[in-house]
Amino acid sequence: MTLKITTLSENTVDALGLLAEWGLSILIETETANVLLDAGQSISVVHNADVMGVDLRKVDKVVLSHGHLDHTGGLQDVLKHIGKKVEVISHPDVWDAKYAGQREDKRKNISIPFHLQDLESLGAVFKLSKESVKITESIITTGEVPMVTDFEQITPNRFYVKEDSGWHSDEIKDDLALIVNTKPGLIVILGCGHRGVINTLYHAQKLTGRKEIRMVIGGCHLIDASTERVYKTIEAMKELDVQKVGVSHCTGLEASGIMAQELGERFFYNNACTQIDVTDTEIKVD
Repeated sequence: MTLKITTLSENTVDALGLLAEWGLSILIETETANVLLDAGQSISVVHNADVMGVDLRKVDKVVLSHGHLDHTGGLQDVLKHIGKKVEVISHPDVWDAKYAGQREDKRKNISIPFHLQDLESLGAVFKLSKESVKITESIITTGEVPMVTDFEQITPNRFYVKEDSGWHSDEIKDDLALIVNTKPGLIVILGCGHRGVINTLYHAQKLTGRKEIRMVIGGCHLIDASTERVYKTIEAMKELDVQKVGVSHCTGLEASGIMAQELGERFFYNNACTQIDVTDTEIKVD
């Protein structure tokens, strides 16, 4: 199996001419399908794809990791450039009215900034499922990720859903990841990892029946985690024998620094412009 993973949008860039933007978008290309995970916050995906020579018209499926603005705000422009009907896979809660902020009078709307009908008019065909969705023989979504570790939790007093009955803490059940099943082991691609990186990896193992995890990349949402949680996350990654860890977006600089020190050669920063070529014998990061 040959696999190419290209990060089109992220908080930081690693080449001239690209735009850095708080958010994430990652393109996964295989022999059978091209899958775009998330669409960044606004203009960065389309701009960076053009600079990098990536043709968005070849995208076959779009997966939304969750319904936050920084992962969905570029979706309208992305759909315009895809220019055809395309299935958009996510969790039903992706359309919740999502807000961030402790104080009620200061909370910001971080929901998908478009109406469903407008996206459908651009070719989006939404498939909403709480369960894992099979995209190809080797690529699936995690669906809802169970909270099973004793050290991972949703950031308290920060994320809310606004309903007719009032404000409710958002458990971010729509937080999902992609799993690519390769012969030597699993590759797990995170959006934000709100429900916990290790919870997600355990769930990936359970869904696939595979223990071997070759690589995990994407947002690990350790930006506001305690140092204790960061070290427990690293310890669990070592126990799982994760071969490569490429962090992005909401992992946070402090947590990323600790991970770089503790994981050594396994670790890399997954910036916008990072390209990863995967075969059954090698993972090459450029």
